Amino acid sequence: MQLALPALLAGVVAILATLAVERFGGGLGGILSTIPSTIVPAAIGMYGDQSNTDDFRRTMAFIPIGILLNAGYLVLWRIVPAMVARRTHSHLLAWTVALSLSAWLIAATVIMLLHEAFQPTVTQSLAIGCLASFAGLVVGIAASRTPHPTPRGHHGVSRRVLLVRGTAAAIAIGVALVLARLGLPVASGLASVFPAIFTTILVATWIAQGAHVTTGAVGPMALGTLSISAFALLAALLFPLMNLALAATLAWTIAVACVSVPAYLFLGHRRRRAQLQHIAPSPHGSDKQRVEQRQ
Repeated sequence: MQLALPALLAGVVAILATLAVERFGGGLGGILSTIPSTIVPAAIGMYGDQSNTDDFRRTMAFIPIGILLNAGYLVLWRIVPAMVARRTHSHLLAWTVALSLSAWLIAATVIMLLHEAFQPTVTQSLAIGCLASFAGLVVGIAASRTPHPTPRGHHGVSRRVLLVRGTAAAIAIGVALVLARLGLPVASGLASVFPAIFTTILVATWIAQGAHVTTGAVGPMALGTLSISAFALLAALLFPLMNLALAATLAWTIAVACVSVPAYLFLGHRRRRAQLQHIAPSPHGSDKQRVEQRQ
C-alpha cells in the first residue's frame, strides 16, 4: 500500500492535468497542469520509505535538476517538429517523442554519472538544486518570452489516452518509490519527475487538438513546472521539522503562491503586451503621413 497508494494518486492527478490543458487552453491549462501534484504523494512516500533524513533531502535536491531537464525537454517539443519537418512530414509526432525523450535520458544519465564521480554532500546537493531552480527560471522565461497562441481544445481527449496517461504517471512514481527504497536517492529524484506525464499531456493534446495547442502549452508548462522544484526544496526543509501533513500543505501552498500564481500573471502580462503592440498604431503615423509631413 505504501507504494500503490501514492502511485494511484499520481495517476488520477495526471488525468486531471490533461483535462486542464484541454479545457482551459495551453496558457492557464499549462500552469494548472504543472502545479505540485504527483510529487506530493511521491514525496510523502519517499519520506516514509527512506531510513534517514539525509537521503530524503538528497532525493528532493535532485528533483529541481530533473525539472530543469524537463524544461529543456518541453522546449525541444517546440524545436524538434520544425527540424524534422524540413526532412519529412511523416510520423512527425513519433519523431518528436523519440528525439526529445532520448535527449532527456542521455542528460539524466550524465547527471547520475557525475554524481557518482563527485559524491556531493547533502548541503552541496541542496545548493545544486537551488542553482538548477534558477537555471530553470531562466529557461522558462526564455520559452515564454514570445507569447504563442494558447487556444482551448475543441476535441475531447479519448478515455483510452487518458488511461494511458494516468498509467504512465503511476508507473513513474512507483518506480521512483522503489528506487528510494533501494537507497538510490539521485535516481529516485530524477525518476519522480521523468517526463512521462508531460509526454502524455503533449501527445494527447497533439492528437486530439493539433500541434498548435501543444506548442502554446510549452512556455507556460516550462515556467509553471518550477513550482515543483520549489515544493521539493521546501519539503526537504520542512518535512523533518513538523507534522508531515502540515509540512506538505505548507510547502504546496508556498510553491503555488510564490511560483504558479506569479507565472500565470507574468504570462498574462506578456500576452496583453504583445496584443497591444500588435494593434497599436505607429507613434509617428503611417508611411503616407510621414511623407506628407516631410513635404
